[in-house]
Amino acid sequence: MSSIVILGAGPAGAAAALRAAELGAETTLVANGAFGGMAGNDGPVPVRALAHVARLIREARQLGRYGVEVGQPVLEYERMLARVAEVTGDVLTHSARRGDLDRLGVTLIENAGGSRFVDSHVIATETGATLQADHVVICTGGVSRRLPIPGFEFTSTHTDAWNLSSVPASLIVLGAGATGVQVASVFNAFGAKIQLFEAGPRILATEDEMVSDEVSRALRANGIDVREDFGSVKSFEKTAAGVRMMFSKNGQTNSAEAAVVLVAVGWVANTRELNLAAPGVALDARGFVKVDAYQRTTAPHVYAAGDVTGRYMLVMQAIHGGIAAATNAVKGTELSAINAVNPTGSFTDPEYAQVGLTEAQASRSHDVVVGMGRFSEVARTIIDGRTTGFCKVVVDRETRRLLGCHVVGERAVEIVQLAAVAIAAGMTIDDVLRIPFSFPIYPGVLFRALGSAALELGFAGRSHFVGIWPGQ
Repeated sequence: MSSIVILGAGPAGAAAALRAAELGAETTLVANGAFGGMAGNDGPVPVRALAHVARLIREARQLGRYGVEVGQPVLEYERMLARVAEVTGDVLTHSARRGDLDRLGVTLIENAGGSRFVDSHVIATETGATLQADHVVICTGGVSRRLPIPGFEFTSTHTDAWNLSSVPASLIVLGAGATGVQVASVFNAFGAKIQLFEAGPRILATEDEMVSDEVSRALRANGIDVREDFGSVKSFEKTAAGVRMMFSKNGQTNSAEAAVVLVAVGWVANTRELNLAAPGVALDARGFVKVDAYQRTTAPHVYAAGDVTGRYMLVMQAIHGGIAAATNAVKGTELSAINAVNPTGSFTDPEYAQVGLTEAQASRSHDVVVGMGRFSEVARTIIDGRTTGFCKVVVDRETRRLLGCHVVGERAVEIVQLAAVAIAAGMTIDDVLRIPFSFPIYPGVLFRALGSAALELGFAGRSHFVGIWPGQ
């Protein structure tokens, strides 16, 4: 029987441990802290719970429009945090497959602290355990990027934000990628005064430009001070009321101050304590563990998966990577975890999500047609009073296949999943339009967008229902 040690008990590590045990390997799963990793304890699960609270507040504020008279919602922060902790615990108990690890005989070592390679096949934990294995899978995740700027110690990370004991009166968020925009959106709903700073020309730089523009407008409409292309940060200073951020552009120095400054400028691999030189594991140019298409590192017996590799850094992709890494380690097969379709999104206000190619990306190699559906045109969004947003589809003119889908608005993350299935299946827009969607539902906006593209392309007898009745 082969033996395998998996370092990190987040989605990638848990999936790797389950797969290795299923294949008959003697499996040990080592968690730096609690089982579940960042995703379960400090990432999507608690963050989504907080975003749900923000959604409830938004819904409460429109009750009067529907004839329901109540007072203004008041957030009791400590009670909210208790509920978030309860939700997180329930998810780890019921959804994270902890029981399956026990059933398959996986040895789980929690709260082990940092782990390091003593030599190629031996690992020592901070708590004193010494583990030897034929194969190792590194799933240690990532940590927030630190900046070499004077006074950086006065700033906070997204983890600090979720652990605040009360809502700060004001909050500067530095970095308007997915994490920064989500923090800004949630705490804005909680009542904090938000300033969102982005050094680049637009927020959410990896999204389709229309998505960036729409979300930026919505954030401003919600009272967030969005500052794009603001220059560069020079220093942070402690003040009596919080933290001051000094920044400059074109030779002119400016400042902004808030009770809390949160920095969300990227994610780096959590490898500092591992002593990767011992097994001969190399890092890539970005500082992530270098792996091939089969999750193999530069050491033949060591594999890696999840955020530590820098690939996508999403829960489901981490799970696929963990499964591939364990399978290849135990069986010596070549199972790839690289997927052509990777839907992403964030639970902001409004939500945004995407899958496939942006219009700019697709236009480089395809003759494309763009179809648009507006939330203001869809029965369900009108019913629910959630008419802000759009669905944009990018379609190949010749094959009529769906290449990309980009959504801003309520339930955007769920809507995009339908488009992801269509793209993965290689469906044409006519194939999708022949499916009788339920009515009224939020994915009706996708139907609208696909119908718009079909009108542009011409039906040729393939999407005749759209020409008669656009639906939704």
